[in-house]
Amino acid sequence: MITKGSPAWRYFGDFRGGLLAGQVLVLQVAHPVVAAGVRDHSNYTEDPWTRLMRTAASLSIYVYGGPEAAQYEADRLREVHRQFRGTREDGRPYSALDPHAYAWVHATLVQLAVDAQRFYGREIAPGDLEVYYAQMREVGWMLGIKDHHMPPDWASFRTYYDETIAGFAHNGTIGTLFDTIAAVPKPVAWLPDAIWNRLAGAQGRLQMFLIAATLPPVLRERVGLQWTDRRQRSFDRFRAVVRVAGTLVPPTLRSAHVRGLAALNVWYRGRVAAG
Repeated sequence: MITKGSPAWRYFGDFRGGLLAGQVLVLQVAHPVVAAGVRDHSNYTEDPWTRLMRTAASLSIYVYGGPEAAQYEADRLREVHRQFRGTREDGRPYSALDPHAYAWVHATLVQLAVDAQRFYGREIAPGDLEVYYAQMREVGWMLGIKDHHMPPDWASFRTYYDETIAGFAHNGTIGTLFDTIAAVPKPVAWLPDAIWNRLAGAQGRLQMFLIAATLPPVLRERVGLQWTDRRQRSFDRFRAVVRVAGTLVPPTLRSAHVRGLAALNVWYRGRVAAG
């Protein structure tokens, strides 16, 4: 069970994880089933900001919403995905509830918190890692992922994670994602176009830089992102700044925004249910 102050509670919602949003999306859609499902059934290219907020709201509930709310959200998510079917790029049929694809999406979220600390904080201690992973396996069970699709411990998870990535290649959905990042629409209508045009270019360049910096090298090369020693030095300086800034935020506040989002969602759904 995920309790206040436990490893999953401390690390999953750390605000520095937001810097890995693009990386996680690439890792997810590198899977051919996820790529086809996003291509066929997601509106993220037209409205990426709303899609991002909905995803963040859903994720927040699993760790910070309490057992009942987490189970409700997991059941809702599976029901939504049950109808998503189609044909992959290679011509094979797919279902969004393909157990390997479903488990992979969860695996990227498990790794997210670990990478956030590795790149921008302090690496999670081995003992905490084992507890964190055990807690995230519980989240996987709520999502309907079977034991045999989730490695039993952290070491075997890392082997599974690396071997899965080694089998990925570039695909059309990754290309569309990169195009969307480069030309993302403004998040709110009242923002002047002149201001957003400047901000959009900067955020697009930063996002692609962070994706290239944090993707596993084998996948970075396969999706065509260039990396140099000079860019690595720039990233080292960037993450040093983020690391220092992170130490100025008390540990209990580093996930406060995600915990607040979870509380808001639980409250809202309670009102809807009460009718």
